[in-house]
Amino acid sequence: MIEVRGLVKSFGETKALDGADMNVRNSSVYGLVGPNGCGKTTMIKHLLGVLRQDAGTVSYDGSDIWENASIKQQIASIPDNWFFFHSATVSDMKKYYQGFYGNFSEERFKKLSALFDINPSRRISSLSKGMKKQVAFWITLSTMPGYLILDEPVDGLDPVMRRQIWRLLMDDVYQRGTTVLVSSHNLRELEDVCDFVGIMNNGKIEIERSLTKLQENMVKIQIVFPEEVKELPQGIPALHSSRMGRVYTLIMKMNEQEAKDALSQYEPLMFEALPLTLEEIFIYEMGGKDHDIKDAVL
Repeated sequence: MIEVRGLVKSFGETKALDGADMNVRNSSVYGLVGPNGCGKTTMIKHLLGVLRQDAGTVSYDGSDIWENASIKQQIASIPDNWFFFHSATVSDMKKYYQGFYGNFSEERFKKLSALFDINPSRRISSLSKGMKKQVAFWITLSTMPGYLILDEPVDGLDPVMRRQIWRLLMDDVYQRGTTVLVSSHNLRELEDVCDFVGIMNNGKIEIERSLTKLQENMVKIQIVFPEEVKELPQGIPALHSSRMGRVYTLIMKMNEQEAKDALSQYEPLMFEALPLTLEEIFIYEMGGKDHDIKDAVL
């Protein structure tokens, strides 16, 4: 289990992390989401033991990550811009990783070569962005990590390869017990794979729940009021409302039954509860109307 407690990190007068807490369960997929500048990248660098915190702790199964070689042997990472030496071939970078990871599997590297279909003698710098990302997964997954930390992992990959990568990751979670933390702005994809979600803002994890719990605590309602109700009644606790004809769509921070009870007094002609996407949950958990889509000023 990855545990972050009271993590603080400042760069000059800028406080990137402000007492952040996080819990990532073993053998699960954790989605780390948040607006630009919220501290996600700084958090990831602490999880990898690259940065040393000003205060707080970062531990893996109870062991502190800082300058802990045995723990780092179990952690692999693919950042948005994966590092490789400019003149290196795929085989060169494989050997480089073998020098750091004692569990590097030559057998797995050979099996994955059929999937990625890239000549190991190719210089990585000559490859397209998508092919470079494939090489990153090919080599990184061959290290047989216990913990895999990913930042925008499938950016640049075509739809078929994206699906293949997620399938590989899910197989590792379920078959090998790998713990995966994914930071991404592609909330639609995270919705399909994450067990837990941490919503980060202002240097803290503001909300940390299972995806199921997040969806239970917020609901989208489509409702039609009787003809005598001309406008949305005052006092309805809606984070957001929109209207098309007589049909109102309401986002409410409560479960379906609570919403039904709150609206029953208006004797609606139609009431239907719809599931929210992770993207909708993110927008309205982050502040409702303050984070809603605004009209452009032209």
